[in-house]
Amino acid sequence: MIIGLDVGGTYTDVVLLGDEGIVRAKKVRTDSKALFQTVQSGLDSITEGIPPDQIRRIVLSTTLTTNAIAQTKVSDVGMIVSAGPGISPEFYRTNPYYEMVSGSIDHRGREIEPVNADEIDAAARRFSEKGIRYVGVVGKFSTRNPQHELFIDERIRSQFEKVFLGHQISGALNFPRRIATTYLNAAVYPLHKQFFEAVQQSLEQKGLKIPIHIMKADGGTMNFASSMNFPAQTILSGPAASVMGSLAFAFDDEDSLVMDIGGTTTDMAVLVNYVPVLNPLGICLGPYKTLIRSIESHSVPIGGDSKISIQDGVIQVGPERIGPAMAYGGPVPTPTDALCIMGRIKTGDRDKAVQGFHDIAETLHCSVEAAALRVFDQTCRMILTEARVLLDRINQKPVYTIHELQEGYRVDPRKILILGGPAPYFARHFEEISDFRVGVVPRWDVANAIGAALARTTCEVSLFADTQRGIAASPEELFSIAVKRDFSSDDAVQTASDLLRQKAVRQGATPEELIIEVIESQQFNMVKGFYTTGRNIRVKVQIRPGLINEYDAIAGILSMA
Repeated sequence: MIIGLDVGGTYTDVVLLGDEGIVRAKKVRTDSKALFQTVQSGLDSITEGIPPDQIRRIVLSTTLTTNAIAQTKVSDVGMIVSAGPGISPEFYRTNPYYEMVSGSIDHRGREIEPVNADEIDAAARRFSEKGIRYVGVVGKFSTRNPQHELFIDERIRSQFEKVFLGHQISGALNFPRRIATTYLNAAVYPLHKQFFEAVQQSLEQKGLKIPIHIMKADGGTMNFASSMNFPAQTILSGPAASVMGSLAFAFDDEDSLVMDIGGTTTDMAVLVNYVPVLNPLGICLGPYKTLIRSIESHSVPIGGDSKISIQDGVIQVGPERIGPAMAYGGPVPTPTDALCIMGRIKTGDRDKAVQGFHDIAETLHCSVEAAALRVFDQTCRMILTEARVLLDRINQKPVYTIHELQEGYRVDPRKILILGGPAPYFARHFEEISDFRVGVVPRWDVANAIGAALARTTCEVSLFADTQRGIAASPEELFSIAVKRDFSSDDAVQTASDLLRQKAVRQGATPEELIIEVIESQQFNMVKGFYTTGRNIRVKVQIRPGLINEYDAIAGILSMA
């Protein structure tokens, strides 16, 4: 059996899956100030009475790193950045403790200027004096030759708890984004480590010595040990879990809009031919543009527990969530209260919901029932408007899916897949006010936890080759070999694929799950005079995200339940 757990803004959903489908499913209130206790409560409820040897792994999706960055509650980090000629790294400053040093590598991996050991020592000394324990090191072309980053690491490693190197964080060439990505990994590392070590210890106390897998933003997973080197990949893992939960039930190949409507937010994404649309560059979170591969998602502060107010005669939904709906003891009226008044939700205290809507009805000059309908209608229309924002954003650039970059493809979904607690209530109204066909994902209330539980391990590898220099390398994998002039793109793909298989198994995949795709393959001839002197080859390969093989049948079982 497998445990899937997804921490949402309002509820934490936990499922226990077996060959027969869902064995147990629980929802517990999320305490944003005590996420570990929330997770522990969910695990306690789902594992009670279950023999430990029957559970073989757990997959967690949390808001921990996302919230820490959004609320600027991250650790102080020291950044050492070298660029050489060109735009000063000062333009890409991420934080106060940001040191620029000498040294540069060119785009082919050749050293242009050596690093200055005295500058490195001085930067490390200043960091130590400030009590900094985590450092990021980034060179402009370290993905072509990491020797400067490795030299700096060797020189300062003993003085700090952990050093993150840019070429190991991402094999992509984008220098500003690699700086930001390295910084975020270092900044959230101690929080991530503390949380997941506590989870691991809690599981071991229950006799559950099982692998912990972490949900990533691209819809895949990695094991706990691997996440220590890439903690920022857990950013926005919640929307990814939702998409994977819907993917299990997307039984047609048309474009679909996925919506996870929670108590605090609504998260959206798009499926093209069973495949999530990916962000072509990486997550943008606040001021940070990163290289963290992610599903192209859109999160809006509108949910079932959003505060309702009237401003200048206009109904406002959110962005605040003050607490639960008044029907469930909360302090302010919400869309959930509107559903309760309309008779859609049969639980909760309808009298309290009606009480909360009296002032709204008076302001709108209508009955409480009419006010409830207008509030719910406005909530649905606001969500659909935000969906069009997502579609417009996607269509402004090439559509990058897990399979390929589709130039000129226009996303135009006519179907919505909804999950989340209030999904059935929203589905009917969306169809009434739009041209969409709307389907509710089976077990919509815990589908995101199901998506986390069923997601495969994913990773990618970049490799470049310069046949004139006689080298092929993947610096992020600490790999370099000598090659001959006849080394081809096919050879590069094969070499990268071998590295990818090894990496995937290290990060928690089983060999049967390794569906490898080539997502980039470029070759440029280098010419001197009238002769080709060599080839510059770049390839990128990945493990395709999807569902773990032995549990594919669960989707079919649940869809018939």
